[in-house]
Amino acid sequence: MWRALAIAVLGATPLAAQEFFTLKGHGGPIMDVTVSPSGQIATASFDNSVGIWEGDVPVWREGHRAAVNVVRFVDDTLLASGGDDNQLWLWDGDAGRQVATHTAKIVDIAVSPDGQTIATASWDHTIGLTQMDQGSTAHLSGHKQGVNAVAFDADGDTLYSASVDGTIRSWDTSDPTAAPTVIAKHGFGVNKLVVNDAKGWLAYGATDGGTRILDLSTGEPIADFTLDRRPILSMAYAPTTQTLAVGDGQGYIMLIDTEDMKITHDFRAARNGPVWALAFSPDGQNLHAGGIEDIVYSWPVDTMTTLDPMADTPRSFLEKPETLTNGERQFKRKCSICHTLSAGSARRAGPSLHALFGRRAGTVADYTYSETLRGSDIIWTAQSINALFDIGPDHYIPGTKMPMQRIVDPKDRDDLIDYLRTNTDAERDLK
Repeated sequence: MWRALAIAVLGATPLAAQEFFTLKGHGGPIMDVTVSPSGQIATASFDNSVGIWEGDVPVWREGHRAAVNVVRFVDDTLLASGGDDNQLWLWDGDAGRQVATHTAKIVDIAVSPDGQTIATASWDHTIGLTQMDQGSTAHLSGHKQGVNAVAFDADGDTLYSASVDGTIRSWDTSDPTAAPTVIAKHGFGVNKLVVNDAKGWLAYGATDGGTRILDLSTGEPIADFTLDRRPILSMAYAPTTQTLAVGDGQGYIMLIDTEDMKITHDFRAARNGPVWALAFSPDGQNLHAGGIEDIVYSWPVDTMTTLDPMADTPRSFLEKPETLTNGERQFKRKCSICHTLSAGSARRAGPSLHALFGRRAGTVADYTYSETLRGSDIIWTAQSINALFDIGPDHYIPGTKMPMQRIVDPKDRDDLIDYLRTNTDAERDLK
């Protein structure tokens, strides 16, 4: 029934492949990149937003109440996304709607080949199977810890999953009650999966840096591309060139020729920070990537090692602690990724802190708040900010979009409050 609602995504114009380009506009790190069959690019960000790119101009899709971790095209007209708010959303043109919910964050999405089933991997230990024609979701249980990745085979009859529990499992999608089959065990959590059943292999990447290609029928290793780097955080496959791309926590992208089973490129893609997102253009000639920076980079595969890496300038929250006062250090570690100190929320995951003291919570005009904070009677003062970080936002404001974090040391809280007094709007401070 949802498919009947889909309309064209604003007549977007894909960017040409075999050119280096960047996509700028998000207000937080890039968590995922996906490409439609026609070359349309969509992005997921820590800023709670989905971006659909008309050339290099973003069209925003707002609805998630926390960081968006994953985005996938169902087809050229319909988009699915999942995030830290535990929700699966579908976007059909200008409209979006929540269609399924987990009890923990969603970190991966797979779409069946016929486009009728969306699988979601969640840290609640389950996999969601949402049927497009029925509007219903079944949850598959079997993993002992959070599920990190899901992938369908070519006919959609089998779903593969990878988990923090270190196992890779296969599921019969026609029978959600059937127990899964464990096809591989790794000593550490498995983060990413790519399945190519036409060639009979499955590739995976793990938290310890393990990067292997297995025989689908036996689970035995075909090739091992593990290097002295960890963890593996992203994978993408280009069927047109039979190239597998692997991104890791140390900022490298490795390209593997899966026909000859050899490494063709090993590129330092980010000097500062990880590679969280990878996707090929439909022809396999460009590789799109994202990470700690608020920018998507796209390199022509043939010349990528000669071009500039991303995240060349360290983010403020990664600055060396010894160069900062304690209050500034607390702000940059706890607050700066989500909030600005100047007027305007700048597409961040949180509202601007400009003129913070004395302001009623939930009243910044250019920010979309949770239901909890809209109409709140909280006034931001030294006392309320102290309480917020003393017990944690999730306890001080149940239902808030703010991440669950505390500042345990009272002196650290006092130093942060003093820093905010000095750098927001002192004229409105309440002592």
